[in-house]
Amino acid sequence: MTICQGVENVGGSRLPRFARLLLFVLVQGVAVLLVGFAALFLSFEPVWSAEGLAATFARQSEVRSGSLLLKIDGDGTADATRLGIDVDLTISGPTVRARVTQIFRNPTQNWVEATYVYPLPEGGGVDTLKMVIGDRVVIGKIKERQQARIIYEQARQNGQKAALTEQQRPNMFTNAVANIGPGETVLVQIEYQEPVRQSGDEFSLRVPMVVGPRYNQAPVVQSVYFRPGGGGWGATSTDPVPDRDRISPPVLDPAQNGPVNPTQITVRLQAGFPLGEVRSHHHQVKVESPDSDTRVIKLADGPVPANGDFELSWKAAAEKAPSVGLFREHVGEADYLLAFVTPPSIEQAEQQPMPREVIFVIDNSGSMGGTSIVQAKASLGYALGRLQPNDRFNVIRFDHTMDVLFPSSAPADAEHIASAKSFVDALRAAGGTEMVPAMRAALTDTAAGDANTVRQVVFLTDGAIGNEQQLFDTITTMRGRSRVFMVGIGSAPNTFLMTRAAELGRGSFTHIGSVEQVEERMRGLFGKLEKPVVTGLSAKFSDVQADMTPAAIPDLYRGEPLVLAARLDRLAGSVEIKGRIGDRPWVVTLPLAGAAEGKGLSKLWARRMITDAEVARTLRKITPADADNAILRLALDHQLVTRLTGLVAVDKTPSRPDGEPLKLTELPLNLPAGWEFAKVFGERQRPLPSPATPQLQPGERRADTDQTRIQVAEAKPTLPALAPAPSTVMLPQTATDSELKMIAGSILLTLSLILFVFNRRRSFAH
Repeated sequence: MTICQGVENVGGSRLPRFARLLLFVLVQGVAVLLVGFAALFLSFEPVWSAEGLAATFARQSEVRSGSLLLKIDGDGTADATRLGIDVDLTISGPTVRARVTQIFRNPTQNWVEATYVYPLPEGGGVDTLKMVIGDRVVIGKIKERQQARIIYEQARQNGQKAALTEQQRPNMFTNAVANIGPGETVLVQIEYQEPVRQSGDEFSLRVPMVVGPRYNQAPVVQSVYFRPGGGGWGATSTDPVPDRDRISPPVLDPAQNGPVNPTQITVRLQAGFPLGEVRSHHHQVKVESPDSDTRVIKLADGPVPANGDFELSWKAAAEKAPSVGLFREHVGEADYLLAFVTPPSIEQAEQQPMPREVIFVIDNSGSMGGTSIVQAKASLGYALGRLQPNDRFNVIRFDHTMDVLFPSSAPADAEHIASAKSFVDALRAAGGTEMVPAMRAALTDTAAGDANTVRQVVFLTDGAIGNEQQLFDTITTMRGRSRVFMVGIGSAPNTFLMTRAAELGRGSFTHIGSVEQVEERMRGLFGKLEKPVVTGLSAKFSDVQADMTPAAIPDLYRGEPLVLAARLDRLAGSVEIKGRIGDRPWVVTLPLAGAAEGKGLSKLWARRMITDAEVARTLRKITPADADNAILRLALDHQLVTRLTGLVAVDKTPSRPDGEPLKLTELPLNLPAGWEFAKVFGERQRPLPSPATPQLQPGERRADTDQTRIQVAEAKPTLPALAPAPSTVMLPQTATDSELKMIAGSILLTLSLILFVFNRRRSFAH
C-alpha cells in the first residue's frame, strides 16, 4: 500500500476530493525531501579526496622519501612522486657519454607547467633532450635561445605539450615542461658528452647531482649619478645577478621532510688499458669485472638521494698510467683529434726554492656551515703547517664582511703561524657570501715589482654565488703576477666557478669533499704550488691545417697532463709539442696515424672552443659581439646547448582543452649533504632576537616562508621514511567527495519524483 492509499483509507469519504489531493501532495513532498537529504548524507568511498589521498595532498611532515611537492596556487602542496632518476655513464677511453633519465608524475587535477633546475658537469656538452609525457614523445631541437623561448611560449599558449632546456651556467640547466595533464607520467632524458679527467696516474669523473643554493646580492635600486664637470653624462647601477629568478629554485628543508630524487647510478668503464684500483669517494658501490679493461660499477645499496656529487676514480694495473693518448673521430668533412700527454718527471738540481708570498682566503659564510667549515679549517690548518721559513703569508676570512689577519704579509715563523691557526680555529659559519671584495683584497699586491718572490692566492670556498662573472672580471683586472689556486669545499661545490677562476688566475682547482681527503688533496696542491713543471708550451701540426684548443697553452703543474683538441682538414703528418721542464727543453712528437678511434670528439672540441671564446671575452681579447658570434656558430653546427642556444621540443597536437587553466609549478631540490638549512636561509620562525643573535644581511639567502620548502634529513643510502615532524602545515580541503554524494542524491530525487507522478495518476484513477 502506498502512502497516498494510506491517507485515502484514513480520511475515507469524510474529506473532500480537493483536500485529499492537497494532503497527498504535502505528504509526498515531505517524503521526497527526506529521501533526498538521506542520499546526500550517505557515505561513499571517494575517488579523489583530500582526506583519502595520503600520496596526493599531504602535510609537509608526512612526505616520504622519494617524493617532491608541487606548489598549487600558493595555498597547498600536491605530492608529485618522483619514481626515480637513473644516471647511465659509458666511459670509452678518454670520453664519457652520459644519459640522465628522470621519471615523475602529476597526480593533481590541474594542468601544470613544471620548471626545474639540475646540475651537469661544467665541461659537458648537452646535445640531446627526449621527453615522454603520457603517450607522446617530444624530441628537442637546437635553436637560438630567444627563438626557442618564443616557440615554447607559443606552444604553451596553444595547449600543446612542449619542453625547453636552457643553460643558466655551464654547470646549471633548467627544464620547462608545459601542459602536463592530470595523472600523466613524464619521462625526461638528457644526454651529454664530457672528457675524462686525469691527474698524475689517476683518472676520474664527477657526476653533480644537486645545485647548491646560490648567494645572490640584493638587487640595487638603479640610481643615476652625475659627476661634477661630466658634461651632463652620468652612470647608473646594475643588478649583479640579473638572472637570479632562474637560478634560485625552492630548496627542501631537512628538518621537516625526507629526501627526494632517489638516484640510481651505473657506470660502464672501458678504460682501454688493464685496470687496477677503482674507487668511489663518497658512495658505496659494487664493482663487476667482465675483463681486465672493463668494470661495471653500481651503487651498493640501491638509490641514494640526489644531495651530493658522485666521484669515481680509477688507475692502471701497472705502476704507471699511460703517459700518452691519441684519439680521432671523422665527422662530416673534418677529422677531430684529442691528445693527452703527461710530461716526464725530471729531478731538478738541488737549489734554494724561491721565496713565496701566499695569501690564504677562507669562506666562512652560511653555506659553509656543517661539515664544509670543518673541511675548510682542516685544509687551511694543513696548509699553514706546510709553509717554509722563507715564505710570507696572510689569512683573509669572509662572509658578508671581511677580516684580514695581518696588516701586511707576515713571515712564516712559529709565532705568526700559531696566531693564524688560532684565528682559523675560532671561525664559525654564518652570513652571506661576498666573495668579490675578498678576492680583491687577496690580489692587491703591494710589492708588484718584486721578481724574486712567487705570489700565490689559495682560495677555499664552496663557490655558492650567483655573480660569478664579477669574480672573473676581478681576477682578470687584478691578477698581475699572482696565481690563483681554487680549493672547492663540500659535497656540491660550484665547479664552474672553481675551474674558470683557476684558469683565469693561471692556477689550478682542487676539490675536497670530505675530511678524509684533506691531507691527500692538500699535499697534491702544495706539490703544484712549488712551481710549474712545464712552461713555455707550444704545439705545431706538420702537414695539416688545424683549429686547436687551447690556442694559448697554459703552464702545467705536477701531475697535470697536456690536453689538446683540434679540428683537422685531414688526418696526416704529426703534432710536435715543445716546452721547458725547469731549465731543460722538452720535445715530444705524436704521429697522427697512430690515433685510435674515439667517440664524441667533435662535441668535446666544440665545447672547449666555446669555453675559449668565453674566456677570451672575459680577458677582453675579443669583443662581446665576436665572442657571441663564435659561440652561436659552434653551438648550431654541433647541436649544443649554450647561453645563446636552447633545446626546444613541441608536440603538434594540442592536448590541454580550451579554457582549462595552466598552473605553474617549481620543483624543489634537496639541500646538499652536510649543509645546514638555517645557516643558509635563516630560521623559519624566530623569536625576537637577542643582542647577541647575528642578523641576516641584505642579499643573504633566505627561506621564503610564503612558499613550500622541504628539507633533506640525514642522507642515508636506503632512503628510509621519516617520522612526522612536530610542526605541520594544514592544507585546505579543496578536493572532497561531495560531488559523488550530490550525484547520488540527484538520482534518488529523480526516482522519488517519478514515484510521485505515478502515485498521483493512480489516485486520480480511483
